[in-house]
Amino acid sequence: MAETHGKPHSQPPERPDPCEEGGGVDLAGSAYALPSHVAGSGTLDRLVETARDYARAAASENTRLAYAKDWAHFARWCRMRGADPLPPSPELVGLYIADLAAPHGTPPALSVSSIERRLSGLGWAFAQRGERLDRKDRHIASVLAGIRRKHARPPAQKEAILPEDLRDMLATLPHDLRGLRDRAILLVGFAGGLRRSEIVSLDHGRDDTPDGGGWVDVLEGGALITLRGKTGWREVEVARGSSDQTCPVNALSQWLHHARIDFGPIFVAVSRNGGKATSERLSDKHVARLVKSCVRDAGLRPELPEKERLALFSGHSLRAGLASSAEVDERYVQKQLGHASAEMTRRYQRRRDRFRVNLTKAAGL
Repeated sequence: MAETHGKPHSQPPERPDPCEEGGGVDLAGSAYALPSHVAGSGTLDRLVETARDYARAAASENTRLAYAKDWAHFARWCRMRGADPLPPSPELVGLYIADLAAPHGTPPALSVSSIERRLSGLGWAFAQRGERLDRKDRHIASVLAGIRRKHARPPAQKEAILPEDLRDMLATLPHDLRGLRDRAILLVGFAGGLRRSEIVSLDHGRDDTPDGGGWVDVLEGGALITLRGKTGWREVEVARGSSDQTCPVNALSQWLHHARIDFGPIFVAVSRNGGKATSERLSDKHVARLVKSCVRDAGLRPELPEKERLALFSGHSLRAGLASSAEVDERYVQKQLGHASAEMTRRYQRRRDRFRVNLTKAAGL
């Protein structure tokens, strides 16, 4: 019960701060309960818990955390202007996104994609509170259309790590347990065209851990990676390379053997003395840090100051490197990256023969 010391007893307690209700993170699970007219029982109570678990699993933990931050920011913005975030008001949300695009004061303006992400977070947060945000309402849709028209720009793309770059980066790694692990991360991430979150989410076997995002089967011809994506499961085939030094399957096998990993997360932390692997799954931030440190140590793009050249690369550079380097039919690259459209795949291709298919000549001109 809310504390009411110092207030008349007739005054109702303050309404809980909407951004603190459940922290915004666990609302997907806490929203499930028995209807008030249904008597509880052991069986029904267990089903409620099961429903809550499924509701929590509908979005990843990172997504829920991001949406919780979006809601907290919106609720704080409303409070500072004497408004209430509930119930949802399209007029208020329209003003909010306008302020995100053209803020007054020190906060930097958000990109169009960041504003759209904020709207998605608000829509999710409202839904968890039993409310609905109509993004097609003219007070939101018109403002967002104007923001897109005035501020939209091509997405900033990270530099692709090409095969020659990757070989130079691998040469900077030590030949100890950490080096074996990081070599496997770079090669599997590149050859599989994997996102950094997909790399670190891999388990040794199916259903090894509750937070696993997939598993790996090492076969004679290569490694079969099964991943849980946003739209379901997909398989990624990583074939063996032309040499042991650059073969992702060989690198993965060496790491698993020397780290003695036969269950649970594949890419884990190493003890301080570097002597053994722990059971602690690596964060996806490790992949980004690894890429940047290897880029620095390999001296890639030496014509630029260090800060600028490191800013060119990220974990996504491995994914873009495969898309830019694999000289095969585009549809195979699209399948490997798990893209729904060829247009998305082309965004990852930093170098390609844009006019290899000549529709002008094919049409007879």
